[in-house]
Amino acid sequence: MRTAIPPWGIHLFFAAIISFMIIFAMDPGMFSSLSIPDNPLLQTFKSMFISIFLEAFPFILFGVLVSSFMQIFVSEEWIRRRVPRHPLPGIAFACLLGVMFPVCECGLIPVVRRLIAKGMPLYVGVVFILVGPIVNPIVFAATYTAFRTRPEMLYSRMGLALAVGAVAGLLIHQFIRKNQLRNSRATMLAEGGAGSEHVHIRGSRMLAMVQHAGSEFFENGKYFIFGRLLTAAIQVFVSRGALVDLGHSQLGSPAVMMGLAYILSLCSTSDAFVASSFTNTFSSGSLIAFMVFGPMLDFKGTLMMLSVFKTKFVVLLVLLITVLVFAGSVLIQNQWLHD
Repeated sequence: MRTAIPPWGIHLFFAAIISFMIIFAMDPGMFSSLSIPDNPLLQTFKSMFISIFLEAFPFILFGVLVSSFMQIFVSEEWIRRRVPRHPLPGIAFACLLGVMFPVCECGLIPVVRRLIAKGMPLYVGVVFILVGPIVNPIVFAATYTAFRTRPEMLYSRMGLALAVGAVAGLLIHQFIRKNQLRNSRATMLAEGGAGSEHVHIRGSRMLAMVQHAGSEFFENGKYFIFGRLLTAAIQVFVSRGALVDLGHSQLGSPAVMMGLAYILSLCSTSDAFVASSFTNTFSSGSLIAFMVFGPMLDFKGTLMMLSVFKTKFVVLLVLLITVLVFAGSVLIQNQWLHD
């Protein structure tokens, strides 16, 4: 359940963010004066953390604002009426929704729950949940920025995400017929109450968007900071030799990076910057696995799915995503090795 933030707190929060960005733009070297003990490892840790943080921060902020705009101004009814009934066009439509509506993975699950309750086929909703956080323009731009000199990483990420979503959707359409929504109080809380689509404060959509953006940024901020701290710590304090040995294992490397993606629960608008910091230690296929598996399935996302879908269906979905992403990343790595 999300922490409630009063409207005045939202305004102060965003004022602080804007002030920070203005100050940093005027003095990019502002962090160099931070007092850090004269230890090479700590200095490297500080530099790595700050560089990853600052490079990813604009994409996080922009992604939250766009996601909140779509959440408030685009109705679920508009989307539901346009869903094709045939499975192949339905899967293609779900992928197109991901491109058109860059809603983060945290906001997608309750939205899709409402859409399914109103008649959207289950397989279309699942494809939207899996593919949407990866193929949208903001994530595309962030991945391109993180891997400027390696465009194959960008296209492999997008291609594997679409392939996993399509296969999962077809399998669910073929074998899952019953209603998989969980009718519980947790589900009602997740979707903001029965019969409601968007909650507006004092009738103002713009104010509602600001509140939604602030709540989303507040919710994801702890994962954003923790993920960067842990990544910098691994890079600095874990033996380089151990990382290299583990990172170039054909099967172990993608498994480790998928596990790391699940634990870190990073936003898809910033995980590419974390992945790029492991370029010299982990194989390219494992980095693809990290960038595809995390947005599809992480710790916080699993909890949200358990509150919306039946437990057996969530377990099946977890196994399906894990197998498909792992197999796809290994195939991509083998293809690159043979080229």
